[in-house]
Amino acid sequence: MLEIILLLKRYFTENKLYTLLKAKRSLISFLFFSIIAIGYSQTATIKGVILDENNQPIEKVNIKAGTRGTISNSNGFYIFKINANQNVTIEFTHLSHKKIVSTFNLKSGESYEFNPVMSNSIEQIATVIVTNNRRKEVEGVITLKPETIRKIPGANAGVENLLLTLPGVSNNNELSTQYSVRGGNYDENLVYVNDIEVYRPFLVRSGQQEGLSFVNTDLVQNVDFSAGGFQAKYGDKLSSVLDITYKTPYQFEVNADLSLLGGSLSVENISKDSRFTGITGIRYRDNSLLVNAKETETNFNPTFADAQAFFTYKFSDKFHLSFLGNASINKYNYEPQTRQTNFGTLSDPIALLVFYQGQEKDRYQTYFGAFKGTYFANDNLTLKLITSTYHTTEEEYFDILAQYRLGEVNTNIGDENLGEVEFSQGIGSQLNHGRNDLDALITNIEHRGDFNINDHRIEWSVKYTNEDIRDRLVEWEIIDSAGFSIRPPRTLPVNEQPYTPYSGPIEAFQNVRATNNTQINRLQAYVQWSKRSTIGTSDVWYNAGVRVHNWSVNDAISNALNTGSKKSQTVFSPRAQFAIKPKWKKDMLFRVATGLYYQPPFYRELRDANGTVQPNTKAQQSFHLVLGNDYSFKMWDRPFKLTTEVYYKNLTDVNPYTLENVRIRYRASNNAKAYAYGLDMRLNGEFVPGTESWFSFGYLKTEENIDNRGYISRPTDQRLKFAALFQDYVPNVPSMKMYLNLVYNTGVPGGSPSYADPYEYQNRLPAYKRADLGLQFVLVDEKKQFNRGWKKPFKELSFGFEIYNMFDVQNSITNTWVRDAYSKRQYAIPNYLTPRVFNVRTTMKF
Repeated sequence: MLEIILLLKRYFTENKLYTLLKAKRSLISFLFFSIIAIGYSQTATIKGVILDENNQPIEKVNIKAGTRGTISNSNGFYIFKINANQNVTIEFTHLSHKKIVSTFNLKSGESYEFNPVMSNSIEQIATVIVTNNRRKEVEGVITLKPETIRKIPGANAGVENLLLTLPGVSNNNELSTQYSVRGGNYDENLVYVNDIEVYRPFLVRSGQQEGLSFVNTDLVQNVDFSAGGFQAKYGDKLSSVLDITYKTPYQFEVNADLSLLGGSLSVENISKDSRFTGITGIRYRDNSLLVNAKETETNFNPTFADAQAFFTYKFSDKFHLSFLGNASINKYNYEPQTRQTNFGTLSDPIALLVFYQGQEKDRYQTYFGAFKGTYFANDNLTLKLITSTYHTTEEEYFDILAQYRLGEVNTNIGDENLGEVEFSQGIGSQLNHGRNDLDALITNIEHRGDFNINDHRIEWSVKYTNEDIRDRLVEWEIIDSAGFSIRPPRTLPVNEQPYTPYSGPIEAFQNVRATNNTQINRLQAYVQWSKRSTIGTSDVWYNAGVRVHNWSVNDAISNALNTGSKKSQTVFSPRAQFAIKPKWKKDMLFRVATGLYYQPPFYRELRDANGTVQPNTKAQQSFHLVLGNDYSFKMWDRPFKLTTEVYYKNLTDVNPYTLENVRIRYRASNNAKAYAYGLDMRLNGEFVPGTESWFSFGYLKTEENIDNRGYISRPTDQRLKFAALFQDYVPNVPSMKMYLNLVYNTGVPGGSPSYADPYEYQNRLPAYKRADLGLQFVLVDEKKQFNRGWKKPFKELSFGFEIYNMFDVQNSITNTWVRDAYSKRQYAIPNYLTPRVFNVRTTMKF
């Protein structure tokens, strides 16, 4: 390691950068210059030996990609730099051999070995697409194909929908794009788009309010996902990383997708001199098809729409500039009318009949903009600067009065009143009021570097973040049962109505009022080292790094009331990975990843159940240990891979929370410890020739100990998970394709009221079972083109039919609790998710 540091110092000294980095003023000048002279595109390296059919090296083979080119030497060896994160087509030509055309798509800094064999035959070798997945495998990263993401059916189709078919990734709500990974919650996942961290709204409490995910699948080029044990270059979260790369266009193209749930349109283009590229996309979504199919009759008027753009301008081979922007407007107007839910048993059926008055009006408006670029100092040194700003204004207003009857159901078959409530054993009402507003402005500036010296790769970053959040919470709930107001839980004296009169003041059952003006400043940095080497005949990969994160919280309201104080905290996060690929007859790769991961609190984690910001909340800490194995083999003469991972997490300084639908409420205290362990398995391959499918299995156990009261299941204790993604086509009619998405998750704790003591009430929701089917008939694709007729303008055209929740399973996400004042009994009424829904869809490309 000392040798690496000395070499790095010598290099910077020789290039006159060492003196720039010595002084603070020079550093600021350097960063200011870099933001002007930065670019998006990065490079990767392709190298190898070109052989003939007799395995002899071929000299002076012309290797060309666009305007760049090189030739092979007398030993047939070549080395060639290409742009990263985009499709690059390379031609290998020689006077005595037939041309080879190959398309590569590599990550920045990747070094890929490609050894083509040039043929003397009269047939040209077919074009192949090459991606370097080996580096991702040793990092424990799963790569998903964008084409699969765009085709797989789902009530909320997209990247997150496909993630739910992976082991260790769970979500029991098809209307939500959020997900939990290996026992973590929804706030513990990192999401990057083109190396830029993206955020989501704060106030969303149910899946049907969410609208659109940030990631626009029409713009996606690469999708990488890690479920744990990830490298130091990724941020400070406890669970997972989703790393998205958007396209860099190489031709003019228009994509459109239309269905009963909305539509999307994207346009990509490139200038004549190839200096400017741009891709834009707009989306619109209407969840009425899904919400109107639920048991609650409503007037539902949602508007979920966004526009995204990604532009790149190449000033020269060394200086490029790019911009990523997003504007999203989500309006959610909800006016419930009636609801009837039947539950209980065959011998004792019960029904809840609810009549509503009032409405809910929510509005989430977000804007995001980022500049990113890279300065290529030389073939070994890359410098980047990233700046981004995220602004969200959110409103959540509701006044809903629910009056209910709880009673026995008529079960006499043939009776005209079958299924109706004949005798009411409980009558009550519930009034919910809310006036919640939030305004958040998050600004980032980050410098990144990538340096290759000999066989070593060193990456580093320094990042500053300012979070300015202004929040007002006003929520209360009043519950009345047969004219008797129900007071808050765990209050004294106990409410004995109607048997004993209560003469005290009437209190709201739940009452939250808070105003916060919070500023959080963060300074983050990391450095990591990677190397590929050998041990004997085995290939090995090393990675080691460390992150440091300092943050301070200042809440103006708490300071004015002398209930809070500004405090600065710092954590260090060391991480390491090791992988080895023995030279066995069986293609197997073994890897181990470990590290100490911290999650410094974001705003929601600082806010307790009463809405008050607690500035002294510490970072949650988790020790990760992941052991993995990839076994690649052939079955039925087709490629398959079995991936197995065993993991263990030990968590301290845990911030306990409750989870209701997708709303998380923290205690804003670090009074718990927890653990999680499990097994993830995934078998993927060509079960049907030419298509990729997979089957997943996951086992998880996660528990927490709050205030040393003993271990109980955490809200995300998803014990068993089975999932499958299957693609097929009709052999005699290959244009007819089928996509099947299956998920089975055992129930998670969440059936108890949010205010209940989890140690007194551990109740699990039923298992989540869902099957989505998509049928698609392809009229035009890359293999089926037309030179005349109405199909001529299309590059792709297909029509499809989709069935969501094919078996019409009644899945529930939470329970509504109603009370009978006379019997002192509470009833858990399941809130069911979407039933079977039919959708039609068409996709096209020009």
